[in-house]
Amino acid sequence: MAPIDVAAEVRAALDAGQPIVALESALITHGFAYPANVEITRRMAAAIRERGAVPAVVGVWKGRPTVGLSEAQVEAMASATAVKVSVRDLPLTARRPIHGGTTVAATSLLAHRVGIRVFATGGIGGVHRGHPEDVSADLPVLASTPIVVVCAGAKSILDLPRTLEFLETWGVPILGWQTEQFPAFYSRTSGLRVDLRVDSGEEVAAIYRQQRALKLPQGLLVTAPVPEADELPAEEVEPLIARALEEAEAQKIHGKAMTPYLLARLVQLSNARTKRANESLLVHNAAVAAEIAVAMADEG
Repeated sequence: MAPIDVAAEVRAALDAGQPIVALESALITHGFAYPANVEITRRMAAAIRERGAVPAVVGVWKGRPTVGLSEAQVEAMASATAVKVSVRDLPLTARRPIHGGTTVAATSLLAHRVGIRVFATGGIGGVHRGHPEDVSADLPVLASTPIVVVCAGAKSILDLPRTLEFLETWGVPILGWQTEQFPAFYSRTSGLRVDLRVDSGEEVAAIYRQQRALKLPQGLLVTAPVPEADELPAEEVEPLIARALEEAEAQKIHGKAMTPYLLARLVQLSNARTKRANESLLVHNAAVAAEIAVAMADEG
């Protein structure tokens, strides 16, 4: 039996060389409450299909890594108890018939293993503020998995300069989608610069092709700012992040529990403005990823 289950639609698209965009499922199981988690996944999938690509939701279904969860599976996973699955957890889930939401790291790895070249997410993980030893598994996976990841930068609750330093050290190119500034998730800019601005899917496809021709192991990070109408400027969101971090420290919240806690607390502190920004950037990233996937498929 193959170690990864691939849905029939995704397998057919792979065989035909059609553009495909992978989507993570941790945002379903741990990013949004039900039924908002189902709705945002549907909106992302619709944005991908509207631009001529096939969406493939990646997750763990009854202990099996799965690429191309059905709408019924997404609905069931969204309303049931599921675990958060990163790369180290993948071999462990087979021991239990559980559902799991895959992180950026696990989704990137599984998508790449079946032949998908583009993945859309919200914000990648990184180095945690005040805890430089706490580094998301997303970063080493990006450094060793040749896939295009479209995001709105790293989550702004993180230490962005240290996160960029890690990516630079490990040779991950950072592209700015129609921008020269590194986005900060809820905010359109962090004050940090990307390696190169790109303005089309064709430009990303050309860079990816050169990366592969050189046989480099890294992925390609494409950072797209949150749409302007839904942005929270840094000067507004930073005090809220500082307060949420203080509360987390007081409650001794660390490790895997930190990010879900902070994101949920920011929704409360911002009167749901961070939730609206998160939803907006997710749909936008899905659309950008589809444009890139179509350009890459056109080039073969």
